[in-house]
Amino acid sequence: MDILVCIKQVPGTSKVEVDPVTGVLKRDGIDSKMNPYDLFALETALKLKEKHGGTIKVISMGPPQAADVIKEAYMMGADCGTLLSDRKFAGADVLATSYTISQGIRKMGHIDLILCGKQTTDGDTAQVGPEMAEYLKIPHIANVLSIKDVKDDSIVVEMDMPNTVEIADVKFPCLLTVEKDIYQPRLPSYKKKLATKDRKIDMLSFKDFEDQDENKYGLNGSPTQVERIFPPAVNTDKEMWTGTGEEVSEKLEGKLKELKFL
Repeated sequence: MDILVCIKQVPGTSKVEVDPVTGVLKRDGIDSKMNPYDLFALETALKLKEKHGGTIKVISMGPPQAADVIKEAYMMGADCGTLLSDRKFAGADVLATSYTISQGIRKMGHIDLILCGKQTTDGDTAQVGPEMAEYLKIPHIANVLSIKDVKDDSIVVEMDMPNTVEIADVKFPCLLTVEKDIYQPRLPSYKKKLATKDRKIDMLSFKDFEDQDENKYGLNGSPTQVERIFPPAVNTDKEMWTGTGEEVSEKLEGKLKELKFL
């Protein structure tokens, strides 16, 4: 089975500035990490490989330093990786991002199963995976809770629906977005770090894609228009109360009534 996992480098802190003109996060000079939700997708791929064999590829989109998350994936057990990096990709919304990654996937050859995390911590849209599948014209299932079975030409999954849990049998090739805690992600291996320190990371840019229409990538290909974006206000107000349990309880009741919670 040829498995592809989509991973992303996200800010390692919530204190990230926003460009007031473009509405894009200013990522330069801040600590970064692999999107936590992608770790569950990668672990799912590793579990499938251990049981059914095959290869695990990873793909990411971002500036050159995003190669660090591919190296981390190698340390966990991924076999090879591709980074999509080009200034023409910068500032992409979910639609342009989905299209760009789908074009990169088309360059990677045969894939049976594409795995994505539920969402990213810097965007929280949970849209990129399904939109990629639509561009690739393959079936897809979101909110996957568990893998029930793997057949020669399909995979059986349990998915979380608004009011029910349902079982679906999906033909290959297909795309799944997995829920948090489908498996417990393993830690990177120091031995694998040493073994893979010189492993190649394939780099693809705009010129490598079949579709050379610049209006489908980056800011040019992003129909989402940001009218206003700002960091949330930080409220650090606090009150310290002392007294007996009865006295503090009365103060709490009075405060809740003052705030109209009671």
